[in-house]
Amino acid sequence: MSTATDTPVGRGPDAPRTSSAQKPRDRAPHDGEYSKAEAWRRRLPLMPAFLFVVICTQIPFLLTIWYSLRSRNLLRPEGEKFVGLRNYLDIFVDSTFRTAALNSILFTLGCVVVSLLLGLGLALLLDRKFFGRGFIRTLLITPFLIMPVAGAMLWSISMFDPTYGLVNWLIGTVGISPVDWTSQFPMVSIIIALVWQWTPFMMLLLLAGLQSQTGDVLEAASMDGAGPGKTFVHITLPHLRFYLELSVLLGAIYVVNTFDQIYLMTAGGPGTASANLPFYIYQRAFLGFDIGQSAAMGVVTVIATIVIATFALRLIFTSINSKEQS
Repeated sequence: MSTATDTPVGRGPDAPRTSSAQKPRDRAPHDGEYSKAEAWRRRLPLMPAFLFVVICTQIPFLLTIWYSLRSRNLLRPEGEKFVGLRNYLDIFVDSTFRTAALNSILFTLGCVVVSLLLGLGLALLLDRKFFGRGFIRTLLITPFLIMPVAGAMLWSISMFDPTYGLVNWLIGTVGISPVDWTSQFPMVSIIIALVWQWTPFMMLLLLAGLQSQTGDVLEAASMDGAGPGKTFVHITLPHLRFYLELSVLLGAIYVVNTFDQIYLMTAGGPGTASANLPFYIYQRAFLGFDIGQSAAMGVVTVIATIVIATFALRLIFTSINSKEQS
């Protein structure tokens, strides 16, 4: 019985043998080479947008850092000089800057918390089926579609005007004297305008979370005897955790940059009682012409926002990972 060997045809048994595994062949590209080439093919279409973002955001930010290290006043251009970190030291002993920072925190917390609670209540109502739900949903999201300038003018003139505002007309029907809201209660007036604008945003996010909840879980809870309250606390709220955190993060990032409502409703007054950081930076840069100080304030504000946003994003990613693992 013959046995197949690797001896080549036409050669003697003493000739060196070459197995099929040792035959020369072309080297196949490594998987890493494929992945790198594919990654660059995917990145190339995004490069114009990436360069545009870098030019429009990062280069101005680097220039802002440069100006923050210099004493630069547009009224005295001949006195410009390098001062290092003196601008940063000056703003931290500035009482008006501390007041503006506190107002920014109050505006953000007040608007986000109230908008979140109202948005959650409206989302729970809209999650039920009733006649005209689509029409009412459209009406409720309308404030979010209005430009901030138009919304600020609406609240300043049509609602809070001390002479012919709608709010004073309503309280006058029960015998309460007219109130100059934007002068006597500037913080409350601005927070009300912000809540009116941002509640629809919170409502849409939370409504999306409610509609992503499976009906089988709710039906099983109802069959086990859980009432609406227990179902909401133990099932719906844990399911909405990611959407609640996302709403707080996005709402805080946008509200902390509020400018239109403050500029048009109170102009930061009385005095600087209702000025937040963006408005105070505007005052120092375009009314006081102090470019160095305003640039330092802008850098501090951006760094603080990045730190808070990074912390919030870590919480959200932790929530997503724990949800995927469970």
